[in-house]
Amino acid sequence: QVQLVESGGGLVRPGGSLSLSCAASGIIFSRYVMGWYRQAPGKQRELVATITSGDATSYADSVKGRFTISRDTAQNTVTLQMNSLKPEDTAVYHCNARHLNIPELHNYWGQGTQVTVSS
Repeated sequence: QVQLVESGGGLVRPGGSLSLSCAASGIIFSRYVMGWYRQAPGKQRELVATITSGDATSYADSVKGRFTISRDTAQNTVTLQMNSLKPEDTAVYHCNARHLNIPELHNYWGQGTQVTVSS
């Protein structure tokens, strides 16, 4: 019943931009902290950015100043705008929804979308 569907991944050259979108359904959107995580080959999954229902944001140091997370309450979507992309940003990016009060019971993941930064 719960679905998080990512889109927008692809191949981009270093210095370029890409926008990822996550469409959520089956959840009460305002009760969840939304986030983006990524996992590169040979590395553990890492937090990229999060955003609360009140639009408070948090970013990994590696993406600060380059990435922007936002949410659209009308469409139940969360977006990750990625600028000045680097090869190190290459990874599978996953959307996450974590319940504010009971994350142990309601913590959901999307299927992931591949981002490749290469010449």
